[in-house]
Amino acid sequence: MNAAMRPKIPADLHRFPALLGLDFRDARLFQQALVHRSYLNEHTDPDLIDNQRLEFLGDAVIHFLAAEWLFARLPTEREGVLTRFRAGMVKNEQLAAHARTLQIGEMLLMGKGEEEGGGRTRTRNLSAALEAVLGALYLDQGIEAVRDFVEPLFTSTLTQMLREQSDKDAKSRLQEWCQAVKGITPIYREASVTGPEHAPQFTIEVWIGDELYGSGTGRSKQGAAQIAAAQALKRVEKQSAESDHLHEQTQGGTS
Repeated sequence: MNAAMRPKIPADLHRFPALLGLDFRDARLFQQALVHRSYLNEHTDPDLIDNQRLEFLGDAVIHFLAAEWLFARLPTEREGVLTRFRAGMVKNEQLAAHARTLQIGEMLLMGKGEEEGGGRTRTRNLSAALEAVLGALYLDQGIEAVRDFVEPLFTSTLTQMLREQSDKDAKSRLQEWCQAVKGITPIYREASVTGPEHAPQFTIEVWIGDELYGSGTGRSKQGAAQIAAAQALKRVEKQSAESDHLHEQTQGGTS
């Protein structure tokens, strides 16, 4: 098939790299990164290749860059911690979240059946496409260009992970306190769900016995529960401090 008969690169594909501050020297490399294998079922151009090979390369590149980035920024952490953070940074769900923010799903070239089946929003397709874009960028401009592109993504992801880890630690501490002091476990209840269907906000309450200790609101039930636990812990710590102060006053008055 000659060049005039090949499927044209949609205008959006030309505009997309510029929106990200990228300037692909080889436009067809970028196109290949966004070709889902289902697209080839409807377009038989032998020169058209799906993005699976670029995905393979991009996967290796992002794993290396994530490891390098964590190694430099967390100099006191042990291997196990670094491995856990890297796994969270490069997992399919996280890469798909970045791809959604970058609107990669809208750029994908895919077959009609795949698209009608929700292929543009499917986590696996989005994460694969982002990895393929990184693979294409690596071939086009080298490792430094990929590093510049992914480091802001790494920063936002690690910040979120550290925040969630802190909240989870608070939830664990609250449960440990409840079991040690009260002999019971805290109960989490959904108080309300607000906002649009595509972006709900959950409010979760945490009860200890028949007393409300805290509440939290977030985009997920788990996140809201973690915020509620942190709030409950603050109350526990305040009550403990007040109890200690009262005890000191009592002891002082009887001496």
